Amino acid sequence: MKVTRRFALIGLAISVLLTGCGGGSSTGSRSYVAGNGAVTFIDAQHRQAAPTMSGATLDGGTFHLAANHMAVVNVWASWCAPCRAEAPALAALSKTYPNVSFVGVLTRDSVPTARAFVRRFAIPYPTLIDDSILMGFHNSLVANAIPTTVLIDKKGRVAARISGELTVASLTDLINRVSAE
Repeated sequence: MKVTRRFALIGLAISVLLTGCGGGSSTGSRSYVAGNGAVTFIDAQHRQAAPTMSGATLDGGTFHLAANHMAVVNVWASWCAPCRAEAPALAALSKTYPNVSFVGVLTRDSVPTARAFVRRFAIPYPTLIDDSILMGFHNSLVANAIPTTVLIDKKGRVAARISGELTVASLTDLINRVSAE
């Protein structure tokens, strides 16, 4: 009897861990995995090519990341609390580093709600609305949480990832480190 109860508790614990966090929105409930801000850095000799970063944007335009240009790619959704928390830092850092392209990738969200988010937080950089672009990271550092921030080096390779809410210090460190290469 004790063994059965122990297995039931272990099963319950695993279920809770695998479920992740939930976030509500006007378009229905969303389930996602929240990261803890963990930073992963890849040494230059082990980096894989990033997917082509181009497509339709939230404001109705198009975006294409220029070759030989460093980029910060932030995967976000308006219903995600950590995304709201990090938005002011991303907006400020995009102005601090004008030689680095910042681009958002909207995931699992509606365009009208995302547009309101961009207005509210005065996000100055474009956001791609086709999250299928994220599949292109499958050989490297995938977006394993919402939010996820990926750095692409000047050679178009995935250099680093922050899983979960970033801090100004963590992103600044990564930008400086990759820029110095």
